[in-house]
Amino acid sequence: MRVIIVDDEFLARALLREYLAAHPEVEIVAECANGFEAVKAIGELQPDLVFLDIQMPKLDGFEVVELSGARTRYVFVTAYDQFALKAFEVRALDYLLKPFSRERLAQALANVAARANPVEQLEGVAHEAARRHGPLERVLVRDGARVHVVPTASIDWIEAQDDYVQISAAGKTHLKNGRMAELEQGLDAALFVRVHRSYIVNLGAIERIEAPTKDSWCAVLKDGKRVPVSRSGYQKLKELMR
Repeated sequence: MRVIIVDDEFLARALLREYLAAHPEVEIVAECANGFEAVKAIGELQPDLVFLDIQMPKLDGFEVVELSGARTRYVFVTAYDQFALKAFEVRALDYLLKPFSRERLAQALANVAARANPVEQLEGVAHEAARRHGPLERVLVRDGARVHVVPTASIDWIEAQDDYVQISAAGKTHLKNGRMAELEQGLDAALFVRVHRSYIVNLGAIERIEAPTKDSWCAVLKDGKRVPVSRSGYQKLKELMR
């Protein structure tokens, strides 16, 4: 089993490495000290399992899962995080609570081996985690080996494009893998409005609303972008812009 260890604490990585040495079926192929390194290593090495710290600078463990997707299996490692523990207990996903014993690590490895398809469950937990933490403060966009961190406050509009969304923020556009509905759930409903089945706009980016015909509307944004507005979208805008 090819394994990556991700933890911003050197001693934590060293302890886990020592414990894993007792399991000959495990081969440690990389160690990462932050989330960016982890995303890169997972993409390049495609390990069978990642021991992933939750609370790290730059990118947390949930964000690493979001960017790396269903490429591997994960065991989360946390010093103390009530939210994470509760989520794992409800979904029966495994985790290691620091400090953990050699026996607990062995149990986690056995659990991973016994689970047929934990990845979809883990992605569900990641999305649920994002929702319970409140509105997203940033959106992560993977571009090859690079990760763009886009503050949600800078987003002007979002357009659905099949299995992707195009995000316009601060004069730049980014293409992110994912569905519009998933992203919409994480945005602050007081700031972002889905005005059309293919568009979400930031209320603060709207310059004016126009009605080209009797029954059609469009939002003219401050960057000059013209966004179609559906009938239901127009009603939402009327309520929010009173």
